[in-house]
Amino acid sequence: MAGTTPRSYRDLIFYSVFVRDHTPEGTFEGVRRDLDRIKSLGTDVVWLMPIHPIGEKCRKGTLGSPYAIRDYRAVNPEYGTLDDFKRLVDDIHARDMRCIIDVVYNHTSPDSVLAGEHPEWFYHKPDGSFGNRVGDWSDVIDLDYGQPGLWDYQIDTLKYWAGMVDGFRCDVAPLVPLDFWLRARAEVETVRPGCLWLAESVEPGFIAWCRGQGMTALSDSELYRAFDMCYDYDIVDDWRDCLAGKAPLSRYAEAVSRQETVYPDNYVKLRFLENHDNPRAAFAIPDARARRNWTAFLYFQKGATLLYGGQEVSAAHRPGLFDRDPVDWSGGEDISSALRRLAELKGDPILTDSSYSVKALARDVLYAVHRAKAGTLAGVFSTRGEPALVEVDVPDGRYTNLADGETVEVYGGKVSCAGEPVILRSENGKA
Repeated sequence: MAGTTPRSYRDLIFYSVFVRDHTPEGTFEGVRRDLDRIKSLGTDVVWLMPIHPIGEKCRKGTLGSPYAIRDYRAVNPEYGTLDDFKRLVDDIHARDMRCIIDVVYNHTSPDSVLAGEHPEWFYHKPDGSFGNRVGDWSDVIDLDYGQPGLWDYQIDTLKYWAGMVDGFRCDVAPLVPLDFWLRARAEVETVRPGCLWLAESVEPGFIAWCRGQGMTALSDSELYRAFDMCYDYDIVDDWRDCLAGKAPLSRYAEAVSRQETVYPDNYVKLRFLENHDNPRAAFAIPDARARRNWTAFLYFQKGATLLYGGQEVSAAHRPGLFDRDPVDWSGGEDISSALRRLAELKGDPILTDSSYSVKALARDVLYAVHRAKAGTLAGVFSTRGEPALVEVDVPDGRYTNLADGETVEVYGGKVSCAGEPVILRSENGKA
């Protein structure tokens, strides 16, 4: 684990923005005008998906993927100017939020600045042409980190942006050598002390496939040496299988609890129900009551919380990456007030430093507990949205349900769950 990673990062709420689709105009200025609302959700960190110019060669769709970058050192003119970007970042800071940007260092567009100026810095197929090693990424070509000059260029680029922003979300970080990330972190620290590093770690199956192809593919345990936090992809397949009815809920609960023992004591996971690469929560969990339970569990989990722009209005359609596809801000249930209440929960010190466990009970109820010197937090989450009577690890008494503000009673060591999430806090063995 990165030695300087504070446990307080587990309190953070990230809000992911796809600039192109966040507002009707799809610009930095459009996002800037929405910052007060974004802040009101309890957001600590605004993550801007790639802000750079997009390649034209082999482009997918009409506008291309923001992850097929043409120039790492410029901003996409469709979004605005560099001054517009700086104004957005300044206003994020003025609202006491941090700003991180996407770093896409495994590949570039085929017509990138680097491909033109330094073709020797790229992976080449046996016939000598540019190529990539993941077949469906047909709009990009892979970089070759066996080239020392590439390291210097990429780190200098990070230091340039670190003069403006507070950190980086690093796309498919496992496919870039660990020694590069370690050096990058150390050098960026001289420009932006306390820079935040988020790795898009990947599913175990993808790691195994890449290694089978002779590629670099870092595990979460390796990534934690350089990064402050990793995605929850190490157990996402267990979660997906449970949602699809392919596996019992107990398998997912066991996977969450196992993270407590396989990672360093100060590990931080980025927890999510949706992101730009995965279905919307409102699509994957169509029942609103079940979704409320999963959303409360998202905030209850040990780790940082990710919201993807539109999640707060229960948008069911995930914007495409290759064309103009604005978020539908009026098509679903607005759950912003519930998210604000859950954001208050994230500030509880018990969530920052605790012993955490999760288990599955009858009727597909998740029971999760944080135990710490400051007290105990117990959560009951009915993933079917059905009533249940659940034994809890808190004393008998009347409690405020931190999920909705209502009063609930624990009697005989049990709490009655009416199908809605229940979160109880006990301090020093008292209600």
